[in-house]
Amino acid sequence: MKVFKRFLFSARTPVVALAVVQIMAQMTVVPQATAAEYKTVKVKVSTIGNTVTLGGTVVPYKEVTLSAQIPGQIKFIGGQEGDSFKSGEKLVTIDDDDLQARRRAAVAQILAAQAQLNNANVQYSSEIINPSINRSQNRTSGFGMPQMFDQMFTRPFASSMGQARPGIQRYADVQRQINVVNQARSAMMSAQARLEEIDVSLRDATLTAPFDGVIVAKKIEVGDSVQPGRPMLQFAYVNFLRIQSEVPVRLVSALKKGMFVPARIDAGGGVNVKARVSQIFPIADKTRHTVTVKFDLPKGVPGGPGMYSEIKIPDPESNAQPSLIVPQSAISMRGSLPSVQVLVNGKPSTRLIRVGVSDSNGNVTVLSGLKGDEDVIIKSPKG
Repeated sequence: MKVFKRFLFSARTPVVALAVVQIMAQMTVVPQATAAEYKTVKVKVSTIGNTVTLGGTVVPYKEVTLSAQIPGQIKFIGGQEGDSFKSGEKLVTIDDDDLQARRRAAVAQILAAQAQLNNANVQYSSEIINPSINRSQNRTSGFGMPQMFDQMFTRPFASSMGQARPGIQRYADVQRQINVVNQARSAMMSAQARLEEIDVSLRDATLTAPFDGVIVAKKIEVGDSVQPGRPMLQFAYVNFLRIQSEVPVRLVSALKKGMFVPARIDAGGGVNVKARVSQIFPIADKTRHTVTVKFDLPKGVPGGPGMYSEIKIPDPESNAQPSLIVPQSAISMRGSLPSVQVLVNGKPSTRLIRVGVSDSNGNVTVLSGLKGDEDVIIKSPKG
C-alpha cells in the first residue's frame, strides 16, 4: 500500500494520476442504504408527573406462624427451611402419651355413665308398669287377700277421709325416677364432651400444612419442650410474591387498588418490573404517619422473601412535565456518553443524549439531546 501511495503522488502526468484515482474510487465505493431499509420509531412525548422512590421489602403472598397448642415435647419435624409441602402434609408432631392416657380414662367414664343411664331407664320403666306403692304393699301371705282388701277398701276409704293422697304419691314416685334418668343422661353427655375435648387436643398435637408452601423459618428442634402459644414454624406461600412498603400519608391518595407502578427488585443486578397495587391498609401508623401498602409482583420474578425493593409512587403535589421517551434498544454508548441514531434526509445522524429513568416496558426517558419529532433508528440494514 505504501508503494501504491508513493506511485500515486510521484506520478508526473495528470492522466496517470486521474486514472489511479478512478481505480481507487471503484474499489472503495459501498452501496448506500435507502431510508426505507432502516427500522425507526417516532420519539414519544408523554406528560408525566414527578415520582417518589420508596424502599420496600419482598414478602410472600401469604404467611402464617404455626404455634404450639398443647404442652409437650417435640417428637417429629417434617423438614428444614426451604422444604416444600402440600396442603395437609404433616409438619410437626408433639408427644401425646399423656393425652392418650386421659382419653382412655374418659372412655371408661363414658362406659360407667352408660351403665348408670341403662339402670335409670330400667327403674323408670318398672315404676310405670309396677308402681312403688304396689311393690311396698305386696304381701304374699293369705293368698293375697290383705293386698286386695287394701286396694278395694283401705285406700279408697282413707282417700275419702282425707288421710291419704295416692295420686300425689304416684306423681312423686314417677318424677323421682325421671330425675334419676336425667342425671344419668347428663353424666353421659359430660363424659362424651370430655372425650371430644381430649380428641381436639390430640389433633392439635399434629400440625399440618394449611396450604401449599415452604418452611421459611424453623424455631424448634426435636426434643424441645413447648408450651401453648410458643411459635414453632413460619410457613409461607411463595409461588407469588409481593412488595410491602410504608407509604407516606400524603402519597397514598395517588394510589388506587389495581393500578400499576414501576418497581425494582434487588436481584441479579436489579430487575425492573410493573407491580400492581393489591392492598392499601385502612389505618395509618400514628407514630410514623405512613400507610402499609402491598404490591403484587409478576409470577416468576427473580428473588425471594426478604429482599430489598424500590417502588416509584406518583407525587400528586408535583406539576406534570412533558418527557421524551425512546426504546432502550435504540441507545448505544460512545465511551461514557449515551447516543442514538436518527434518520435525517434518509441518512443516519448521531445525537448525544442525556437519559433519565427506565421502565419495565424497555423505554427510557430522554432529558436532553432530542426535540421530540425525530425518527430514531432501532435497526440498521445489513452491511
